[in-house]
Amino acid sequence: MSTSARLRDRRVHLERRATASRAVRGSLVSLAGLIGCPAENQTGEEVGRVVDVVARLYGSDPYPPVTGLVIRIGRRRTFLTADAVEKVHAKGVTLSTARVDLREYERRPGEVLLARDVLDHQLVDVDGVQVTRAADLYLAPLVDRVVLVGVDVSLPTLLRRLGPRRWQVRPTPERVLDWQAVAPFGQDATDGPAEVRLRASRSALHRLRPADLADLLEDLGRGERQQLLGWLEPGQAADALEEMEPPELESLLREAPLEHAARLVDEMEPDEAVDALRDLNSEEREQLLDRMPRGEAAELRGLLAHREGTAGGAMTTLVVTVRREQTVAEVRGELAARAEHRSEIDAVAVVDGDGRLIRDIALFDLAVADDTASVGDLADWLAQFGRPVTVGADARIAEVAQLLVAARVSSLLVVDESGRPLGRILADDVLDSLLPERGRLHFRRILQ
Repeated sequence: MSTSARLRDRRVHLERRATASRAVRGSLVSLAGLIGCPAENQTGEEVGRVVDVVARLYGSDPYPPVTGLVIRIGRRRTFLTADAVEKVHAKGVTLSTARVDLREYERRPGEVLLARDVLDHQLVDVDGVQVTRAADLYLAPLVDRVVLVGVDVSLPTLLRRLGPRRWQVRPTPERVLDWQAVAPFGQDATDGPAEVRLRASRSALHRLRPADLADLLEDLGRGERQQLLGWLEPGQAADALEEMEPPELESLLREAPLEHAARLVDEMEPDEAVDALRDLNSEEREQLLDRMPRGEAAELRGLLAHREGTAGGAMTTLVVTVRREQTVAEVRGELAARAEHRSEIDAVAVVDGDGRLIRDIALFDLAVADDTASVGDLADWLAQFGRPVTVGADARIAEVAQLLVAARVSSLLVVDESGRPLGRILADDVLDSLLPERGRLHFRRILQ
């Protein structure tokens, strides 16, 4: 194809795209501009003024359909079903019937008022992984109904809404999020109960990394972040809490209902749970522990008994112990069964019949060993490189850091006076303790 032909085709393509863009832009209706516009009957007479738009926000539709309008007629607010609306346009709405129910509007379960509940409220941009605010919402006709298609989050739109009325009704879709990429909140709906169902956009939250969810939780307001936590599985929510900054996590646990907060702390890794509990006062701490399963609460109380700033106070009790006679394949099977704790396990402890430590074997050494080899043989072979490096529960964090550097390992076993493993302290836990003012610089977050 010649250069002139390519340029001509490109010009045609750009013109078509511009035409399509103008058509889409022309079909959009600004919700902010629609509020206060007249609702007219078929003869063009004003019946009332638009107060709000009702939509089924949490149904199965990818784009929520408008189910009706709330209009003000005199001093009454009344509801018009979508069937009673012939057309929604930038300057108002045209009704398809002269019959209007003048009873005062009362919200029904599942109904969301777009202007009251969504406009100017926080929402989550799932694709951009950020908390933003709805400056405007855009409606568009789709076959035989009107649907909510996008959210405008740009600053110029806020300025447009502060300008003259002729500006307010004009859509300015410069930075619009597709509705399917948005997770809205209905926490502020106060006129009646709302049935909240998980939309496809919210299910996308389940694919986000814990660190991303932690950032979202830190940026949300109190009500919104409690609602976001409610959408997540307990384990996923706990992973996100482990990545939060301590002051934000402390606030979140205080805001949450006691039963929910206790369940979240119970799902956290023991060392992370202890860090969170230490930030609460003794009364708050006991209230949470009393609502946990007895075994888990006893374990956390045992960890809390160790002084802060020591190996015992920062360790996790999650230690994989194996016997000499087990094969490498058997140990790998045990590790596979604990896959959800992969970020907390970097070695296995070989113990004798009395539970005393023989050897700490790194996962790399297990990975390269023969499946049929016994763990005891592997431990004997590793003995040529020296004795295992361990620390006592009362060792200061600075001492642990020095040992980690000298031994060139990513974790150390914490043992009692008889050499029995009590727990394991990870390098990122040491870093958190030594650099609290810089936030939690989790190694596992970097590795993920």
